[in-house]
Amino acid sequence: MDTTSQFNKSLQKIQFVFTLSGLTFQSKKLSKKEMLKTRCMYLIDFLFLNSGLLGAVYWFVDGMLTGKKFEELTFAAPCITFSLLCDLKPAYLIHYEDLVCDLIEHLRKLENKSTKWTKEKAEMRKSEANFLHKILKGSNVVNTLLLLTFSVSPFISMTLNYIQTKEVEFILPLLIKYPFDSFNIKFWPLAYVHQFWAVVVVIIHIIGPDYLLYVCCTYLRIQFRLLQYDIKNVIVSNKMLTESEEVLFEEKFVELVKWHQELIRLASLLELIYTKSTLFNFVSSSLLICLTGFNVIAVKNLAFAVSFFVFLATNLLQIYLLCYFGDLVMKSSMEIGDAVYDSKWYYINAKAGKNLQIVQARAHKPCKLTAFGFSDVNLRAFMSILSSAWSYFALLKTLYTPTKN
Repeated sequence: MDTTSQFNKSLQKIQFVFTLSGLTFQSKKLSKKEMLKTRCMYLIDFLFLNSGLLGAVYWFVDGMLTGKKFEELTFAAPCITFSLLCDLKPAYLIHYEDLVCDLIEHLRKLENKSTKWTKEKAEMRKSEANFLHKILKGSNVVNTLLLLTFSVSPFISMTLNYIQTKEVEFILPLLIKYPFDSFNIKFWPLAYVHQFWAVVVVIIHIIGPDYLLYVCCTYLRIQFRLLQYDIKNVIVSNKMLTESEEVLFEEKFVELVKWHQELIRLASLLELIYTKSTLFNFVSSSLLICLTGFNVIAVKNLAFAVSFFVFLATNLLQIYLLCYFGDLVMKSSMEIGDAVYDSKWYYINAKAGKNLQIVQARAHKPCKLTAFGFSDVNLRAFMSILSSAWSYFALLKTLYTPTKN
């Protein structure tokens, strides 16, 4: 039975996204030439993304100064906010890339750790990994759909306009101000390609760091579940342990405690890597969901309404999965205490029993991801974000008065 390849298989599934976005989770293993290629790819993506971001900010400011309609301004706001998030996520991953490499290496070592792989353990690990892979596939489908809707919507709108007016009016996916006339036939293809790749960069810069988080959270959960299994079955006797059995138990118990401490350390390392970008992700999500939902009901162009609807679904999925995987780590770390209780602790001496109690007490303090300490990353936080977004949406909808033609 192959029990050492699942972690590498999961990493391989996100390798393409990392390569395309100019990121790496194995910085210490890359040669200088390979690292230079990676940095060049990131720089190209960075220029595409931020040239578009500057153009969008310029369009937004110019729109405010020239008195554009309120709903038009709200079309640009979500894209600007999302682009800022796309700048921050990979930037923090690059800043902590040595820690990322250490985290991956230690998770791999735990994965390859010599242990007795029972059928139950193997099935436990396989089911968790398969679920992760399904999530990655589903997310890829949703994000591909997002790319397609933003790419195709201008052509649909142009076709509908031509049918109605018999005139060709060039339209772009995003509201970006260029130093040239982007709606001129000579420059429109250039502007379209720029915006298309900018959307690609936005997507991969979001899902790349997020996918790595999903993988790390999943394999931390697997390790916590394996630890629970071993703690629960550390005492196999159905009677009071003899002196020789107690010595053997103490040796096993020390190994389990070291394993637990390593998992706590790795969870803290993951928290350090993601905590700052998660804060901005949380703060911006309520605004993104609110404005995108408003755009869906305010926009009159059906093709663009569909684009904003898919964008809304993508935002909801992104923040939900972030909170969901954070919740998995938190719950699985706390379940260590249940495993201690379910073990045959009543067959050991008082001293060993007290040591088990210490492990149980430590498990009551969960390993968790946070938004820079302001909020825990779990499903309760997701509900809080939805609640805030709904409040903002209701207020915006109340204040908004459609412009009469």
